[in-house]
Amino acid sequence: MHEIGIMESTIAIAIQHAKAENATRITEITMRIGEMSGVYPPALEFAFDVVTRNTIAENATLKIETIPVCCYCDSCQQAFHPTDWIFACPHCGQLSSKILQGKEIELVSLKIVK
Repeated sequence: MHEIGIMESTIAIAIQHAKAENATRITEITMRIGEMSGVYPPALEFAFDVVTRNTIAENATLKIETIPVCCYCDSCQQAFHPTDWIFACPHCGQLSSKILQGKEIELVSLKIVK
């Protein structure tokens, strides 16, 4: 389960930034996870509970924003959101391999207590 490794890295970054602000606690962490990132949000939530134990992020809330897949059609020169895992343009039917978003794994924000 690679979600544990992802969360370990995320919490390490969050704690580093919180400590730089002289925080005593992290109360909330917001992440953006793309639909194509390969991350399973329930597993990430489980990993969050495990990884934050005995840290300044213990008992914090994890918010996950899901980022939908967005592709780009070279023929139509338009962005589109595919309805399935075959990235065909809804206007012309051309298959697209240009993914504009949907692969993200981002730490977006922290709420801290000083």
